[in-house]
Amino acid sequence: MTATKSPDACATKDDVRAEIDRIDHALLALFAERHQYVTRMAQIKTDPHEARDPARIEAVIAKVRDRSLALDLDEDQAELVWRTLIDWNINYEKGIIAARRRG
Repeated sequence: MTATKSPDACATKDDVRAEIDRIDHALLALFAERHQYVTRMAQIKTDPHEARDPARIEAVIAKVRDRSLALDLDEDQAELVWRTLIDWNINYEKGIIAARRRG
């Protein structure tokens, strides 16, 4: 992996792209780690309806929006990403739980 450069230190498009690629690699590693916990949660839950917890979802979204503001990131964009991630995780959990109950 290449050395980290600040955005201001990037002089070319290739410099910027290299940093974006570095960040994308780190994000994928974090998503993979998160996915392991989602899988474990699906193993712990016993009913597919448990996969959707509206109060928990809204609490997570509120935290994401607050943290986004603190990081000078558009909170609507962050919310969209997290809602998409949460929806995917819910469907994944439901599938795991339903398959276990059938099996």
